[in-house]
Amino acid sequence: MEDLLIECSPGISGDMLLAAFYDLGVPKEVIEKPLIDLGLGGCYLLSFSEAKSKSLRGIKTNVKILENSQKRTWKDIKKLILKGNLEKSLEKNIIEVFSALAKAESTVHGIAQEDVYFHEIGSIDSLVDIIGVCAAINFLRPKKIYCNTPTLGSGITETEHGKISIPSPAVVDLIAKFKIEVCSDLEFINDELSTPTGIAIICTLVNSFKLPIKYSLNSYGVGVGNKILPIPNLLRISKINSCEIENPSYEEIFIQEAFIDDQSSEDISSFVEILRGAGAYDVVYQSINMKKNRIGFELKAIVPIEKVTHCREIWFKYSNTIGLRERRQGRWVLKRIEGECNTRFGKIKVKQTTLINGEKYIKPEYDEILKLQKKYNKSAMEIRDIIKETMGDFKRF
Repeated sequence: MEDLLIECSPGISGDMLLAAFYDLGVPKEVIEKPLIDLGLGGCYLLSFSEAKSKSLRGIKTNVKILENSQKRTWKDIKKLILKGNLEKSLEKNIIEVFSALAKAESTVHGIAQEDVYFHEIGSIDSLVDIIGVCAAINFLRPKKIYCNTPTLGSGITETEHGKISIPSPAVVDLIAKFKIEVCSDLEFINDELSTPTGIAIICTLVNSFKLPIKYSLNSYGVGVGNKILPIPNLLRISKINSCEIENPSYEEIFIQEAFIDDQSSEDISSFVEILRGAGAYDVVYQSINMKKNRIGFELKAIVPIEKVTHCREIWFKYSNTIGLRERRQGRWVLKRIEGECNTRFGKIKVKQTTLINGEKYIKPEYDEILKLQKKYNKSAMEIRDIIKETMGDFKRF
């Protein structure tokens, strides 16, 4: 399984991403299938064509909007997606992108998210771009998606809302909420370089804006933008194998925490398991004395950046809390790899950890120890000793 590297130079848009994925080898049928499944097949004609920008080749996306197409609110789109019987991972990514875009537009226009009704989220070309890009990613199933720092552009642009400054209010809101860094190297270009759709896609689906220090490149695709700029208007997506050499490695995470004093211990226990299942790295909790001498619970979750929004929704859906504290932090992590080893008990799941000095040690998974205890009626210490004595070579999953 490979990683993906998105290079938005100079900027990023949904149609450029879609074109680059097609050039990378994602079949048109894969891109269109979820659109057809959602009943949108008769609203557009999608094609890809060879194009050049400043003599450099790539692929351009062409979406012809048919007469029976219509604009839709975020409420309409969400209902459409949830009824589409799409693969769950694909459905989740599509909703996350549209939700981010709807939240940004609702903020800048001062209206409820469900009532957002405008060209960025409602027109068929944006639906094709977002759903098509999510379908391409779901098809490729990368381990991790990297992206360089996007450039936003400058100047004034004409929209359905009149003339507005660049970057657009929606783009500003997105980069503020997701706390991504942007680049201002190309201030001499008086045009929009990154669209709200493009920024919403990378804000929600990209795992890291810090590029791997070393990687090997397997293949790549190039998308050509519609605007004529002083420099090549290209976006490149590469399939790469990143070479992990930093140990420990640094990553940014979010801490989410709350105090709850009106929920039973059984409910708290099930909520913790739901939160872990939703993607939290870990969740800890303890009983505490709260106001009016009530016994409550202090809960704290360590959450990967790409799961923050989803886990936040889990807190408010499955717990009684009416407030959630959240902060961004960093952590250093030793390199760990999941795999298996042959032992006297057969193959068991293990983790291999690499220490700073390069030494490796292997630890059996807790569930494996517990399962073997019950099967052979031995203590955890006895099981570990037998595994250690009979363990064969480590094999990575």
